[in-house]
Amino acid sequence: MKMNNAKLFLNICKTNIRTISTKRRKYPLDPEGVNQLPVFDYAVSKSTYNRLFVWGAVPTGALGIPYQTKDLKRIEQIRYPKRSSLAEYNEVTKIGCGFGFTAFGVNSDSNVKLYGTGLNTDSQLGYHEVRTNKPLGILYFPQPIHLPFMNPEKATIKKLSGGRAHFVVLTNEGLFLLGNNAYGQCGRSIIADECYSGNKFIHHIKNIDGKAVIDIQCGQDHTLAITEDGAVYSCGWGADGQTGLGHFNCQDQFTKVQGDIASERILKVASRSDFVLALNDKGEVFGWGNTEYAQLSLKDDIQQIANPTSIEMCKSLGKIKDIASGGSFCVVLTEEGRVFVWGYGILGTGPAVQYSKTPLEIPLTLFGVNDFQPDTQVKSVTCGVNHICAVTNNGDLYTWGRNKGGCLGLKDDKDQYFPLRVAISGYVKHTACGVDHTVALCKPFI
Repeated sequence: MKMNNAKLFLNICKTNIRTISTKRRKYPLDPEGVNQLPVFDYAVSKSTYNRLFVWGAVPTGALGIPYQTKDLKRIEQIRYPKRSSLAEYNEVTKIGCGFGFTAFGVNSDSNVKLYGTGLNTDSQLGYHEVRTNKPLGILYFPQPIHLPFMNPEKATIKKLSGGRAHFVVLTNEGLFLLGNNAYGQCGRSIIADECYSGNKFIHHIKNIDGKAVIDIQCGQDHTLAITEDGAVYSCGWGADGQTGLGHFNCQDQFTKVQGDIASERILKVASRSDFVLALNDKGEVFGWGNTEYAQLSLKDDIQQIANPTSIEMCKSLGKIKDIASGGSFCVVLTEEGRVFVWGYGILGTGPAVQYSKTPLEIPLTLFGVNDFQPDTQVKSVTCGVNHICAVTNNGDLYTWGRNKGGCLGLKDDKDQYFPLRVAISGYVKHTACGVDHTVALCKPFI
């Protein structure tokens, strides 16, 4: 009886095997009977996907990455471009750096269009709190910054710029200004003894003098705006003449800058500290503010100038297409891709700290121009307080200057006296510089 049962079981198994072998198996096995192959949707699948890289000082939180290793050792610096996970889950389109903080604009269908990380001592990144209702002075990871948009779903971020403790956002709904307003740099009335820690107020300016704002720039404690007609407006700290308003006082409302740019159409302004460069549509350059490092060569060794002044020595360089201003030096880029520097600091033309009252040209070979790549050109320049970035038409990034916090991204902490290419896994589109950190927005190789 047991033997018959065993034979019967064996016959049933053979029959089942024969039946299964004659049927074509579909992958994956689908118990619901829906004959579809799996569709894998990755965060990098969009054609508009950008990569985000950060490097420099870690303790401020400006990089938005962990500041401790797995064995709890504190990380002080990231000396090479480190890929940020924020861009893996968000379409990052704009970047901006302040003194120890960073902001990221994203393309989103939700009401969250902006993220911030780093120092938040003056609520320059908005109001954030812990469970004890205590405002956070540092954001170690990117957090949403909620702006009071009229139409959140259709709002877009156009540009970001940060100063020492204030932050300005240019959107299709106008300007939003956050943080410290002790000198009027947020374009609103100065309130004596105002407490900025935990401050929830965000100042909104729809337009200036009835004109739309098309560009913004934050200096250390002042703000500059360009309107649609090419006029420049400024507010904030003016002790060195950096507001360009003809005086050395604080200005708490955006006021039109006159001087030599009164009738000019300005395309761009650049200021990282207390000196300002301006570029008009003819490729001419103007400057004002603190000139103690020969940013402007003036008679009688005047060190502060409060009126925009034409920089005549730049006219012999050719038509200028980009400008950048650091703490003690200036950089201009011509249409031919030639880079000139002057002022005081590590200018990039020799193995020492330099001081020059006239523009010095950095050899093109230092930016990768050679017999194999004769068409290589620098297409943009950006400054931190003490370092400089240049991006070529090939998407290569070159940095030089003081290497505070490892902000040059060259895998060491040594100062760099001439441009050196940064090893970064992507085509660099835009860079933003703080005091001791740098951020790059890149297009992937593939």
